[in-house]
Amino acid sequence: MNKVFKYLLSISIVVFLWWLAALIISSKILPFPIEVFKAALKLKSELLFHMFASLKRIIFGIGSALIIAVPFGLIIGRFKFLDKYLSPFIYLAYPVPKIAFLPIILLFFGLGDLSKIFLIVIIVFFQILVHTRDAAKSIDPELILSAKSLGVSKIQLFRYIIFPASLPEIFTAIRVSIGTSVAVLFFTETFATFKGLGFFIMDAWTRVNYSEMFAGIGALSFLGLILFLLVDFIERIFCFWIFFE
Repeated sequence: MNKVFKYLLSISIVVFLWWLAALIISSKILPFPIEVFKAALKLKSELLFHMFASLKRIIFGIGSALIIAVPFGLIIGRFKFLDKYLSPFIYLAYPVPKIAFLPIILLFFGLGDLSKIFLIVIIVFFQILVHTRDAAKSIDPELILSAKSLGVSKIQLFRYIIFPASLPEIFTAIRVSIGTSVAVLFFTETFATFKGLGFFIMDAWTRVNYSEMFAGIGALSFLGLILFLLVDFIERIFCFWIFFE
């Protein structure tokens, strides 16, 4: 209940500052919160349609990246010779702005969901990979030696020691990936598609309907909030020990 109150208080402060800014600016470019709320209610079915389209792309994108990046990150983090030879390639590829490859990706995968999901995958893959690798590398060596002294196999070592110890950092990587995915998705949904919140926002902007535009921005923010809360909930289940005081 206390957590719900904190979220409601945060939302109330944001809405108040928004209302104050709209009052000071006094322009149609920044509508009052009540106007945006009315527009969102009027278009709730359309907004939900676009929200689910964006949500599907984000979940498939991050989920696919996790399936590939987490095992690779754990293995690279625990085997020094792999880390030594693969890290230069990771450092070389990580800073490259993958968004620049969008035209090529569209040519290969078409204009549908696959191209947008693939772009999210190749961008957040490196974020998750680096976080996971660093988490696996930072595990206390004495913990590993203690497990080995008990005769555990390498598979058991990864399953019961390395993976659980790396989970908190993996969840941090997921949170970072959510923010990145939302930003990337907005860009990819501004053209070559007719569904998604990015399309909805830009369509409202071209029609000079700022109330609907801000309703779309609010829906995008709400989508991010839902994903963050979902990650927090899952983390409390799988990393319950870090919440003990």
